[in-house]
Amino acid sequence: MPEKPIVAQKGPMSMQLEAGKTYWWCRCGRSKTQPMCDGSHEGTGIEPMEYTARIARNFRFCACKATKKPPFCDGSHLDL
Repeated sequence: MPEKPIVAQKGPMSMQLEAGKTYWWCRCGRSKTQPMCDGSHEGTGIEPMEYTARIARNFRFCACKATKKPPFCDGSHLDL
């Protein structure tokens, strides 16, 4: 059974992405390079989510790990 995600931050994390580049969004909350994965999920049973940006722009990623629209913030942190 997977462990529960850790809330990395109660609010979104903004990050500028490059078009066509693949990123790995941290779903476990343990990464030191939030909101992206650094491999800290090993052994938790929680895997990162692959995301490829279609356009270059600033994105708001979920940091509370409770979003219903991963990897993006949907305001779920307001209910924590």
